[in-house]
Amino acid sequence: QVQLVESGGGLVQAGGSLRLTCAASGRSSSDYKVGWFRQAPGKEREFVAAISRYDSTSYYIDSVKGRFTIFRNNAENTVYLQMNNLKPDDTGVYYCAADRTGTAVNVMRSYDYWGQGTQVTVSS
Repeated sequence: QVQLVESGGGLVQAGGSLRLTCAASGRSSSDYKVGWFRQAPGKEREFVAAISRYDSTSYYIDSVKGRFTIFRNNAENTVYLQMNNLKPDDTGVYYCAADRTGTAVNVMRSYDYWGQGTQVTVSS
């Protein structure tokens, strides 16, 4: 089992940057695929980015490609989401999730473990 804690959210102006951190404890995060999802007010939670276990292949929703980067530091058991050129549509609660299966990285139900979320607000 693994426990996840997100941090790094905040209020930023459009065009600014934030780095979200997903700290894992209990098991090595390198054994898990890790995904970032977000939920805007009144909307369903959606996939944002994911990194595969072992070979760290990254995946992104189209709207964040070229602006967001997901990467991991196995020594620190941490996965990061670097978010640049933020837009108001990026506003929401960001959740990290992890699972030991290697497939369906963009599917919420394929993840067993979730953090509590961190708020990101982008002002125009």
